[in-house]
Amino acid sequence: METKSKGKTSKHPVKKAKISPPKIQLREGMSLKDLSEKMEVKSKDLIHKLINKGLQVSVNDIVNQSLIELISQEFGFEIELISIEEEMRIQAESQSKKLIVRPPVVTMMGHVDHGKTTLLDAIRHSNLVGRESGGITQHIGAYRVFYKNRPITFIDTPGHEAFTKLRARGAKMTDIVVLVVAADDGVMPQTREAINHAKAAGVPMIVAINKIDKLEGDSEKVKQQLSKEGLLVEEWGGDVICVEVSAKEKTNLEELLEMILLLSDVIEIKANPKVMAQGVILEARLDTKKGPVATVIIQFGTLRQREAFISGTCYGKVRALFDENGKAMKEAEPSTPVEVLGFSDVPSAGDFFQAVSNFNTAKKVVQHRLSQIKKEEPQRPERLTLDDFFKKIEEGKIKELPLIIKADVHGSVEVLTDILPDLSSDLAIKVRDKIEIKDKARAEINQEKVKIKIIHSATGQITESDVLLASASNAIIIGYNTKPSQKILDLAKEENVEIRSYNVIYQLTEDIKKALTGMLEPVLKETYLGRAEIRRIFNIPKVGAIAGCYVLDGKIARNAEIRVIRDDEVIHLGRIASLKHLKENVTEVKKDYECGISLEKYKEIQEGDIIEAFITEKVKQG
Repeated sequence: METKSKGKTSKHPVKKAKISPPKIQLREGMSLKDLSEKMEVKSKDLIHKLINKGLQVSVNDIVNQSLIELISQEFGFEIELISIEEEMRIQAESQSKKLIVRPPVVTMMGHVDHGKTTLLDAIRHSNLVGRESGGITQHIGAYRVFYKNRPITFIDTPGHEAFTKLRARGAKMTDIVVLVVAADDGVMPQTREAINHAKAAGVPMIVAINKIDKLEGDSEKVKQQLSKEGLLVEEWGGDVICVEVSAKEKTNLEELLEMILLLSDVIEIKANPKVMAQGVILEARLDTKKGPVATVIIQFGTLRQREAFISGTCYGKVRALFDENGKAMKEAEPSTPVEVLGFSDVPSAGDFFQAVSNFNTAKKVVQHRLSQIKKEEPQRPERLTLDDFFKKIEEGKIKELPLIIKADVHGSVEVLTDILPDLSSDLAIKVRDKIEIKDKARAEINQEKVKIKIIHSATGQITESDVLLASASNAIIIGYNTKPSQKILDLAKEENVEIRSYNVIYQLTEDIKKALTGMLEPVLKETYLGRAEIRRIFNIPKVGAIAGCYVLDGKIARNAEIRVIRDDEVIHLGRIASLKHLKENVTEVKKDYECGISLEKYKEIQEGDIIEAFITEKVKQG
């Protein structure tokens, strides 16, 4: 098409506006009939098209992702499949006029010996409620305290690892964290971990300096240590509330509860109590008398007896509700911890709990979920890797590189936490220039937009807590002179977290620089294959020592590299010379089978040694 302007013909075609396909949001468990109504298409026309595509379907069939993709192409709709929990939460949060103030949910965190449990017990057994609350008949992982006629829910978790694991699964049940620090001990490694976990969750903190009754206690020293961790208390000009308490002497407990209520008023914690109840499973177990039971923290709505519900791949009808004292309840409102009876099976901690309109709906949704699990691999969230970091910078999806640093000694931790953040300032201009060369129209990236953020650093081995924190924060773990165990590597794989190990600092810094500028070269990546235990040594003339082994895990492959482990220490790295099963040469032996292994140039093996097999391969980066 040509356009005329002032008598002249323009050669530039007029661009037609791109029309986006109509969007439809469909809840899981809905049928093809429900979808046809939302699309405003006759059910028979929808079914006819699907049958013509070779599918045997009816109007009552449940819609899954593969059907959605096909229907979207055929009818030109953009269809999003959401869970029933997502739909209910959207409804609850959209009705802003029905949101009312709810009680705060508080988690206490800190070093294991700093009196967290004692402080919890002091609050729980105190007479602040105006009644004796010490006669607790059962422990359900959470309880309520009333102060000035206002309830506060306390979660008694095993530690910050559990806190972060719940958050990593999307279960954001905590409103406030109370960080307990002993006045006589100060900030310890686990205190730092707790701080970093709470920061990663974006949860406001109150500091409770405990054990002020001890003569050697020094609150001012603790406040100074906290300031170095980025927590500046109010009296030092910061915004972090700090209360000095003694759990043993029950000193200043009222002030602590007062501050919790004050902070909850400031951050305006609200919920809609009029919708179908939704919450999070805090813990669950199989009771010999009651059957499957779970502690649920209600977040929205009000849960009542005889209501149907779903939780992950479990469903049921509320047979009974109990509070932390074992007292029967008729209903549970937002922020209430409640023990629920009536599950079809034991649910998982961190799963959402959702009340639904009727039992048949609950059963149908769970059956659909179970069928999908059998058909499909569960989708894992995309995690950040050094390989794709620069690409995400270019796309404007990311502005910082979050890292967790673990090293063998404190000096190495200090060096790395000093030099790594500086790399982002040095390389910001290079990143900007590289992007502009590739696309002049792209917005300029300044020094503030490309940052290295160290969210946690400590000495020691890489732990489960580190992996869960990385999973929740989308961070990369950097290990310096420390190698993760196979258990940690398995967890990292499950959580889709990248762990990078280094022995030379310049190699570490070079990789970070290259990630920032999109120039990472292929590197050798180690892939674990399996482990075998040496149970007997056979000395064969002219051959030498042969290890009679039992494969404990994975597989042992003839072409694999191996490491020999004794008392948790690697004593040899090498390769397999021969691999036999029942006197036959084989290429691999799998778990629960016996085999004979001969190692190249190494005969100092002993019974009880572990042979770990792995392969290394070049992996393209960037």
